[in-house]
Amino acid sequence: MRAMGGDQVEEAVTDAVATLRKVADRDWSVKAGRLDWSCRRTAEHIASDLIAYAGQIAGRPTDRYVPFDITFEECESPEDVLQVIEATGTLLAAAVRTAPREARAFHPYPFRSANREGFAAMGVTEVLAHTHDIAEGLGIPYEAPAALCEDVLTRIFPHVRPAPGSDPWRTLLWATGRGDLPGRAPLTGWRWNNNLVIPADRLTLQGVTPAAAADLRTGGTGGFEWTEDGPFEGTRDAAGMVTKAYEAGVHRPEFGLFVLVRRENGRAVGGMGFHGAPDEDGRAEVGYDLAESARGNGYAAEALRALSAWALSRDDVTSLFATVDRVNAPSQSVLSRAGFTRVSGAGGDGQGEGGVEDGEQYAYELRG
Repeated sequence: MRAMGGDQVEEAVTDAVATLRKVADRDWSVKAGRLDWSCRRTAEHIASDLIAYAGQIAGRPTDRYVPFDITFEECESPEDVLQVIEATGTLLAAAVRTAPREARAFHPYPFRSANREGFAAMGVTEVLAHTHDIAEGLGIPYEAPAALCEDVLTRIFPHVRPAPGSDPWRTLLWATGRGDLPGRAPLTGWRWNNNLVIPADRLTLQGVTPAAAADLRTGGTGGFEWTEDGPFEGTRDAAGMVTKAYEAGVHRPEFGLFVLVRRENGRAVGGMGFHGAPDEDGRAEVGYDLAESARGNGYAAEALRALSAWALSRDDVTSLFATVDRVNAPSQSVLSRAGFTRVSGAGGDGQGEGGVEDGEQYAYELRG
């Protein structure tokens, strides 16, 4: 899996500055594309975002932005501003590279935090989108690197379905309200989507992005540091479900796959998540597995309690259910310790909850 980090930030900045430096002698007071800002103000915004993200992942506040700002009073020309963009891009790249994999810092949307990949992806998106705005305002062509566009789409735009027949750059422009795609209405508002992390006592449940899911599905690590015998096959199968949902345009990130990571050493020990979004009655199915070396420590029950509490606190979830083989006593114990109740396979159709044959599996349920 191609990483999302300092190299990508530097690549985006280098490409953008090379494009804009060709027209640094023009009047940058003109409007930048569809924005109300001038080209100069837009360039200043790029630099401000880059330094802000660097400050966040370096300082790692949990409840607000680091309270500092950058001024451009001594920047007399577009070239001066471009030099600031280069410098702030280097600072963000350095901050991302030196941040631990588990580091997170405050960002308001949508789950109030982002990791180093998230801040790198947001920085790259700001550079690409606003370079497009400036180039449009100055009447010059700009084509962002396709690999960078795919990097950010599969990490912080998991809710945006890949556009069949369209390249990643056109999809990213549409996703940020800057372009049109056949068969899709133009966007008047947009947001990116950093991954959700749910805390438990000894673990964190870390939402898996489409990029990580695709890597896990094909035998990779998904960017996680796994315990020696992980990930187990169930996690890879669940990653495949995420990938298919993303490609079909029905993926809802908060109802996807989470990797269970031990707080003490940052090692991933298993996977847990949903088989899809809640149905019209608010019911959602959960599933889980652990690497064999991590079993017997209570991790699955602990994680399932945390995931269940998060889900049942939502207005769109009324109950959770799971199915388990009748011979799988350890998994039945996990569900019981997490508060689930075994329900009978009631009904004249001879099936239990979720349409599972009574003779093969038990169904367990937890209501809000």
